[in-house]
Amino acid sequence: MNATTRTGRTSHEQLPKEILQLATEIAALPELHRQRIEPVLCRVLESSQRRQRILSLVQEALSQLRLDMKYLLFDLEATRRERDACRRRGADPSE
Repeated sequence: MNATTRTGRTSHEQLPKEILQLATEIAALPELHRQRIEPVLCRVLESSQRRQRILSLVQEALSQLRLDMKYLLFDLEATRRERDACRRRGADPSE
């Protein structure tokens, strides 16, 4: 669980503090109880990290989509300006 992710942060830095507190409390339990609960905790940790990675990918995709939309709007406006300039000159813009 101490591995560094591709963002350079350790996996503990990405986990909610409540889960980290739970892990600390479980670590303080007697061995018998800890052995029964740790596998469940590991699944919760993995699930939380997976959701965080998915959220990060979605955020990156949305940022890219916003940038692509800005480029498309710029291109659309340039095309409209070119069309209007052609119309002012009397040329047919469909040629």
